[in-house]
Amino acid sequence: MTTMMADVLIVGAGPVGLMLAGELRLGGARVVVAEQLVAPMSESRASTLHARTMEIFDCRGLLGPLGTPRSDPRGHFGGVPLDLTLPGPYPGQWKVPQARTEALLQDWARSLGATIRRGLRVESLSTYDDHVAVTVQGADGPSRLRARYLVGSDGEQSTIRELAEFAFPRIPARHEMLRADVRGIEIPDRRFQRLPGGLAIASRGPDGTTRVMVHAHGAGLRPEGAKPVFSEVVAAWRQVTGEDISRGTPLWINVLTDVSGQAGSYRNGRVLLAGDAAHVQMPVGGQALNLGLQDAVNLGWKLALVARGRAGQQLLDSYDTERRAAGEQVLANIRAQALLLLGTADVDAVREVLSELIGLPSVRARLAGLISGASIRYDVGPGDHPLLGSPVPLVRARPAAGGTGMAAQLRKARGLLLIPAREDNPGSRLLEDPARSWSDRVDVLKGSSHGDDAVRDVIAAHGPVLIRPDGYIAWAGDNPTGLSLALRRWFGPPRPVQALSTEDQLSSCAGRQTGAGR
Repeated sequence: MTTMMADVLIVGAGPVGLMLAGELRLGGARVVVAEQLVAPMSESRASTLHARTMEIFDCRGLLGPLGTPRSDPRGHFGGVPLDLTLPGPYPGQWKVPQARTEALLQDWARSLGATIRRGLRVESLSTYDDHVAVTVQGADGPSRLRARYLVGSDGEQSTIRELAEFAFPRIPARHEMLRADVRGIEIPDRRFQRLPGGLAIASRGPDGTTRVMVHAHGAGLRPEGAKPVFSEVVAAWRQVTGEDISRGTPLWINVLTDVSGQAGSYRNGRVLLAGDAAHVQMPVGGQALNLGLQDAVNLGWKLALVARGRAGQQLLDSYDTERRAAGEQVLANIRAQALLLLGTADVDAVREVLSELIGLPSVRARLAGLISGASIRYDVGPGDHPLLGSPVPLVRARPAAGGTGMAAQLRKARGLLLIPAREDNPGSRLLEDPARSWSDRVDVLKGSSHGDDAVRDVIAAHGPVLIRPDGYIAWAGDNPTGLSLALRRWFGPPRPVQALSTEDQLSSCAGRQTGAGR
């Protein structure tokens, strides 16, 4: 039995686990990712990134490697057309195969120093006062891995969730939908076409592969865990559309249901859940993947601070509070969409009413915000600033000014305090001075003296603000006492500048260099 030590052990190397690994490394935590599969998944399951996820990728310097994915402002709510355009640099939805997202995040996490070990199956879990240990079985026999904290990002059938005994209430499935990527068929594209026999969706990709999704009314549910075969897809497609796709070659088949479930808590001591391990839902409109990636970005910086002793464990409670509320909201809108999509003619009247309501700007914006993640707002404490608890606007730099944009300032995944320069506002010193005690975790950017016009624009439009590493505004105003309280709440107790160890100084410098180079 061999032992590997880490600050955080992540079980599951899907997009959520890999995103979390990169976030933890940016925060200086030692990370090991254990994955049961011996190679990355090649199936292109989720294929949509929404506006808030694209903003997050921009803040981590990941859009360049991602390339230029196809974007589309058109979305839907339960199959009813919906314009997803909202203020921001990445409106609408962006089409990226999950395999591409996973490969990108794996390369990023490894480049930051995360260790990824494949072919390891978790068999047992033990928790102690100061660490967690799991026994894993691999090609070389059993190993025992220890870490200060453990995160299960191992999907809907999460082993970690079961071993750690998380409560996980569910609303049972009532409907199922078959999904397949098929090569060698010629059928019309269909966008949520409701027919007397059920629902049909078809979309031909640039490589000639057609993704088909079909729900046949009255089909019932297969036993849990039973995998569909292509002949079932062929039969359901023929029943609903009258078309024959039997001559095609299936590349991948799976089944979706409208089951809905969420962990009663995302944290149980030193064990946490993220992504589909924390919530299961029908992947309508690509929301499941985006919800999980946003879990990871919320958790990563907090867990890094706690694991490295910079903040107390109560900071992890905010992950549970914030992301469980976000998950509840998404699961509720997905249940509503599943009913509208998969219901029989009984739901047609509701669909007609919704179609009219979506024409109202406020309704359209509200639904677009729910789907894109742009409307998420956290309870970060007292205050009435309109942006408090919301993402900082990613104001783009004006090319003539040579700036880099607000997103680039968040590449290091550190806190940011944006204040006017002293010559613009003498009171800025009263904000800058207390922040020095958090200089190992928070950078201070001053308005007119800063070379980036985006920083100046944010300060000019919104005044002094404290931005968390995940891009959300944690404090705003001009009260030094309120700022100190917010710094302590989100970044742990202050440390006098002179007390920083050589190791901390080197770590801080390395973080700045890493962020600047990405």
